[in-house]
Amino acid sequence: MDKNQRKSRRRKKIHWRVRSSITGTAERPRLNVYRSNRAIYAQIVDDTKNHTIASANSLTINEGTKSDQAAEVGKLIAEKAKESNVEKVVFDRGGYLYHGRVQALAEGAREGGLKF
Repeated sequence: MDKNQRKSRRRKKIHWRVRSSITGTAERPRLNVYRSNRAIYAQIVDDTKNHTIASANSLTINEGTKSDQAAEVGKLIAEKAKESNVEKVVFDRGGYLYHGRVQALAEGAREGGLKF
């Protein structure tokens, strides 16, 4: 097993541990984050219905650094959440550390009006 496989397995293990205590409900859905080398993705999920309420990604945003793009994705997901009448969410960082792009996305979502 090489270094990348170990890192991926470790992140997934952390994510499973976090997900055992965090669930999204209809009143307070889960804001899930996935980060790849190229882009960052965010979804708002109602786990009781297994339904994705809104999603956004940075594939169409081409200007700025990756952190700037993540902040824009946060604002975009907050805008889409408001359209779906969602104001409060539970933040699921996806097993990633809360800094860098993940933190920028969270702060962008807060600027957009989401509460968590």
